[in-house]
Amino acid sequence: MTSALFSAPLVTPAFAASDLQGQWAAWDAQVTPPGYVAATTNPWGLHPRLLPVRVEARAGLTPGDIHVDAIARYLYHIQSDGTAMRYGVAIGRSGLYEPGTYTVGRKAKWPRWTPTPQMIEREPEIYAQYADGMDPGPGNALGSRALYLFLGSRDTYLRIHGTPLPRSIGSRASSGCVRMVMPHIIDLYDQVETGVTAHLYPAEEGNVELTA
Repeated sequence: MTSALFSAPLVTPAFAASDLQGQWAAWDAQVTPPGYVAATTNPWGLHPRLLPVRVEARAGLTPGDIHVDAIARYLYHIQSDGTAMRYGVAIGRSGLYEPGTYTVGRKAKWPRWTPTPQMIEREPEIYAQYADGMDPGPGNALGSRALYLFLGSRDTYLRIHGTPLPRSIGSRASSGCVRMVMPHIIDLYDQVETGVTAHLYPAEEGNVELTA
């Protein structure tokens, strides 16, 4: 009798995944300038020091880990050959940036975004309209990619993510997260494994020595 009440198990259409991949690829192309070269392409008008560059890392840093120098506004991704890829970033506005040692607990391409209750309470005129979430896409606040920062098994709601506001790079502009230009985090994303450590250094102390 039960079999008469329920149909056979539903099967997700085979084209669904490929459609999603196709949409991601189209958005990637939309946010990546033609002829993009990470070290030189700069339609956003960033200070040249904020463009990606490979630097010599200080000895003893763990390959794969991420270090955010909040004062200089740099993110370093440590490589296995003793170098690091350095990117310009924006950090949280005063009082919202949260230095600490975190784990990259999750990664997502073109994620959906929902502001936290604290964000909505603090600035309802900006965030209340997105209380039910913002669909993925080039205008989404998390941009093209997001790395989710955890403390143990707890999601901190801090992210390293792309931004539709690239001219904010180099400043204190976010509600606590670390922002990157979308093509830059697309480059970084595939190089970062879940489980690596992300060190976010204080924004009010002296520069952290991360390069040789």
